[in-house]
Amino acid sequence: MFKEIYKNKKILITGNTGFKGSWLTAWLIKLGANIIGIAKDIPTNPSIFEELKLEDQIKFYKEDVRDLSKMKNIISKEKPDFIFHLAAQPLVLTSYNDPIETISSNVMGTANILESMKNLHNKCISIIITSDKAYDNIEQVKGYKEDDKLGGKDIYSGSKGAAELIIKSYYYSFLKSSNSNLKIAIARAGNVIGGGDWAKDRIVVDCMKAWSENKVAEIRSPNATRPWQHVLEPLSGYLHLGSELSKNNDLNGEPFNFGPVSKQNPTVKKLIVDLSKYWNFQNKNNVFKITNDAIFHEAKLLKLNCSKASSKLKWYANLNYKDTVKFTSEWYYDFYKKDKKIFDKTLQQITEYENMAKEKALKWTE
Repeated sequence: MFKEIYKNKKILITGNTGFKGSWLTAWLIKLGANIIGIAKDIPTNPSIFEELKLEDQIKFYKEDVRDLSKMKNIISKEKPDFIFHLAAQPLVLTSYNDPIETISSNVMGTANILESMKNLHNKCISIIITSDKAYDNIEQVKGYKEDDKLGGKDIYSGSKGAAELIIKSYYYSFLKSSNSNLKIAIARAGNVIGGGDWAKDRIVVDCMKAWSENKVAEIRSPNATRPWQHVLEPLSGYLHLGSELSKNNDLNGEPFNFGPVSKQNPTVKKLIVDLSKYWNFQNKNNVFKITNDAIFHEAKLLKLNCSKASSKLKWYANLNYKDTVKFTSEWYYDFYKKDKKIFDKTLQQITEYENMAKEKALKWTE
């Protein structure tokens, strides 16, 4: 798996207590890596990080990536082999309510990791995760390619576009040399779902919380479409990109999109109806109701073109839409209704995901 490149390696994950960071931590533990985590807090309650008891299995620094001195000290001390930078303020609504928090976290936090990394003398591969919302979204049907215009009409999108400019400038200023031990690549993904996400104002989270309390879920924009993908899909891309970058200098400084197959773009309404099938509803009227209280601008269409990842990395999505729904809804159902050991369920899903990829002979399974 990933040519066993992560086994016994020291992997630093920023934002390790978040949804994606916790899944990435669990997968890398399964792969035999030694994990160092950096996060300023536990971002949600419940928390997947706490439910999986990940702090017992890693070295964890409770620090803010906006503290440059702390980041320099940790990274110079730990000398990681790989860095996955996920720490960010990830919510669009929060960016409206607290734009400075969003900008400082997403822009300066990224700059601090790059500034700390550039002083390393050991070989280090860094994957910087931004977002599909880094693109200037004009709701084009064909999907955004890596060389499309960056930007954004809201603070969150703007902060991600700004972070991309900072990454580019650090690459050309300090990291482009072919003789350097340091390499970076950018990963963009969005609309990630899966068990253990409890962030605010996310449709799947809102449904799972409501259904666990036998309440009707409230939804906005039922006809909006999103390229929904399970959390393991982009994570397989990040891990594969790190593996490939370690031996191919041509990938240094390159951005890559990771998303589902282009036709996997269902409406919010369809997603909710399909998720509800795993919750044994007797009355479909109890599944959801539509509200008209849109509290901020929401794009109706945002889709990525992942042909670059396919051609240069030989990376392809593993799960179809039905699999994505099944993985997501079953995890939450087991957590809320079956009282199972959720770390075991998480590892079971990772193993199932790996086995499905092996059957497809996907390159990262080698």
